Amino acid sequence: MKKLPKSFYSWPTAIGAVLAAVSLFIIVFLMLISALFPTQVSQYLGLFTYIIMPAFLVVGLLLIPIGAWRKFRKDKKDPEHAVTKFPKVDLNDPSQRMVVFIFTLGTAIFILFTALGSYSAFHITESNKFCGMLCHNVMAPEYTTHQNSPHARVNCVECHVGSGATWYVKSKLSGLRQVYAELTHSWPTPIATPVESLRPARETCEECHWPQKFYNREIINKKYYLADQTTSEFDLTLLMKTGPDLQAKGLRSGIHWHVNPEVKIEYVSANEKRDTIAEVIYTNLKTGKVTVYKDTANVYTEKQIDKFEHRTMDCIDCHNRPSHDFKSPSAFFNEAMNQGKIPRELPDVKTEAMTILYDNTFPTVDSADRFIKVKFLKYYKDNYPQVYDTAKTLIDQTIKVLQDGYKANIFPSMKASWLAHPNYIGHLETIGCFRCHNGSFESNTGRTISRRCDLCHNITAEGTPGHMEYANGKESLEFKHPVDVGGAWKTQNCVDCHKNLY
Repeated sequence: MKKLPKSFYSWPTAIGAVLAAVSLFIIVFLMLISALFPTQVSQYLGLFTYIIMPAFLVVGLLLIPIGAWRKFRKDKKDPEHAVTKFPKVDLNDPSQRMVVFIFTLGTAIFILFTALGSYSAFHITESNKFCGMLCHNVMAPEYTTHQNSPHARVNCVECHVGSGATWYVKSKLSGLRQVYAELTHSWPTPIATPVESLRPARETCEECHWPQKFYNREIINKKYYLADQTTSEFDLTLLMKTGPDLQAKGLRSGIHWHVNPEVKIEYVSANEKRDTIAEVIYTNLKTGKVTVYKDTANVYTEKQIDKFEHRTMDCIDCHNRPSHDFKSPSAFFNEAMNQGKIPRELPDVKTEAMTILYDNTFPTVDSADRFIKVKFLKYYKDNYPQVYDTAKTLIDQTIKVLQDGYKANIFPSMKASWLAHPNYIGHLETIGCFRCHNGSFESNTGRTISRRCDLCHNITAEGTPGHMEYANGKESLEFKHPVDVGGAWKTQNCVDCHKNLY
């Protein structure tokens, strides 16, 4: 005996009902799996549970009324049927009562699962694993470097999206383009940076970092290792002038003066990488005075400047790799050496490591692994056979550290490395600070943006262990290059030599 109106007996309605029922069953089953084994499921399970399967559920639910409507329209045209109007709802009619009951129960269940699913889907799409591992090949460089960064416990969305519905919607709309690129394998290699649609730093970074409290100066100790036979150590202690000499002065001087709320710094970038600056505009917000600094070494026309990107400086212009820092081989070698992972007992250890990593390119991580191992072993077998025989464990340990360092910082498939994604903090291996502080930017009154070292830091100690030189009081030592390069370091940018050297 039929319990539903005739219009519900159609193939689209039947297919929709089956699709919805099966989808609901799968969703409930996957939710139970996630609840019972929370630590053993992958990020893909959440994707299927709360995003993919609900889409099939919605399609099935839509097919039910669509099929009923089509059947009703068809029956209405059939002379054998006297139906000329939509049926009246009469709860005394068992068939209609059944429809109302099913509809009400189904709607309640659907709303419940929609609320639960939407909440879970929101959290899944906001998770680091979703951002970094779903498109594992494309986002592997960013996800890996993020895991090794100071912001490893900060979710991707806190910087890339921030709070508020507007930017959340923008990010999801932008994500559609990224999903299309993933499906069609049309993503760029490497991923282009800087991210043009990135939310202003004042709405993200400053949620945690309060510029007005960046007062105190900071002591930084650095240990470098030279590429010589004994891997000589060179130590450097810097007093970083992040703020003024007295905390009470606030942001009136120091490196973070650039984000002083009383001034506005704008710049015109001559290229997409923002490593070539055409013009710097300084505005004193208290007096309204505007000073324009033009590059006298590379002259640009006003027509060119009008076409270039005009940008107000914020945190990300210097701290451009706060969570995705691709370290150079020299940088991750020095870091491993400081952590005691690489033994100094091996002669020429840095020289050979850097020769392998700087002078060769590899199509895959596996080929890099094999090459590092073969070349490193061959070097010591041919040049230091006694070391090869007696210190094989130390050699193998060093090989493993170099392989791990490569995997964490260089990604051949995406062409991502320190060369593709330079870090503008500092000026050793990238042009960094010298983009503006190069001595060639001059105002119409003759004032220049200086490149003096002591604008940003004082050298309080330098030298090799046992032969250190120390500054007195607030004085700064003059830098003494650990390798004799004459006065070249005073006139050339560090990156001119250090970009591909060690």
